[in-house]
Amino acid sequence: MNRKKRHWLWNILIVLTLVACTLAFVAHYKNWQKIEEGEFSIFSGIYRQKISLADMDSIMLVDKLPEMERSSGFSWMAKEKGVFKDSITQTKVYVFVDDLRQQKIRLVHHDSLKIYFNLQDSLETQKIYTILQSELMDNLKEPN
Repeated sequence: MNRKKRHWLWNILIVLTLVACTLAFVAHYKNWQKIEEGEFSIFSGIYRQKISLADMDSIMLVDKLPEMERSSGFSWMAKEKGVFKDSITQTKVYVFVDDLRQQKIRLVHHDSLKIYFNLQDSLETQKIYTILQSELMDNLKEPN
C-alpha cells in the first residue's frame, strides 16, 4: 500500500484558516457596547462607533429598519451588521442588529448621523435604551 503524506505546509494552512474563521465569528457574533466617561461605544468585529453622549440628538425604538443600500457588511439569519446608505437622505448609517425580529434602537447624533442597534437579549436592549434616554434628557436639561 502506497500512502502519500500530506505536506506539513498544507496542514498549517488549514489550521490557520480555521483559527481565522473562528476569530471572525467570535468578533461578529454579538454587539459589544459600553457607556463610560461620557461616551457610548458599540462595536462588532471591524465595525465600530464611538459617540459622545453630549452629541446625541434623539433616540427611539423602532420595529423595523428603513430601506437602505448596503455599502459594506453582512446579513446572516436574523443579524444585520455594517455600513449602509440611507436611500432617502443618502447619508451613512451604521447598523449593529443582533436580532431583526426585535425592536431596534435608532440613535441620531451630530444632527443627521444614524445608528440602528439592538442586542440578542431584548431586556438588555431595553436597559441600554433607558440609560441612553436618561442621558439625553440630562443633556437637554443642562443650560448650554
